[in-house]
Amino acid sequence: MNAIYTWLLLTAALLVIEAMTAGLTTIWFAGGAVAALVLAFLGMPVWIQTGAFAAVSLVLLLITRPLALKYMKKGQGATSLDRLIGQEVLVTEQIDNLRGTGEVQVDGQYWMARSVDNDQIIEKGEVAMVRSIQGVKLIVGKRIA
Repeated sequence: MNAIYTWLLLTAALLVIEAMTAGLTTIWFAGGAVAALVLAFLGMPVWIQTGAFAAVSLVLLLITRPLALKYMKKGQGATSLDRLIGQEVLVTEQIDNLRGTGEVQVDGQYWMARSVDNDQIIEKGEVAMVRSIQGVKLIVGKRIA
């Protein structure tokens, strides 16, 4: 009966950890703990329960995790920030990477900005184009005519 409680507690703990992290890290081991719990209910020896826990956890981890991760990533697309790349923006503060200055306005929002080229200074009032995003900064370059 002690083994049943052990596997039950381990299963619950692993599921709680998985619910808190949602990173597909402990769910596989929870599956192994459930398999061991079933064997404990059937009265199997602890060494068989432990072996089943290890085997089922390993199989779930190696076979189903890649499939689950692939399925989870399928729905992920471009973020709303990605739409900024390629947009023209108005420079509201001179962009000078060496001085660490620069600000642009896009869609009514002000963003810190840096130039794609450290030697390139983009003056206030010019129109630039967003090339990429690094953290909270837009990386811009002079507009291509």
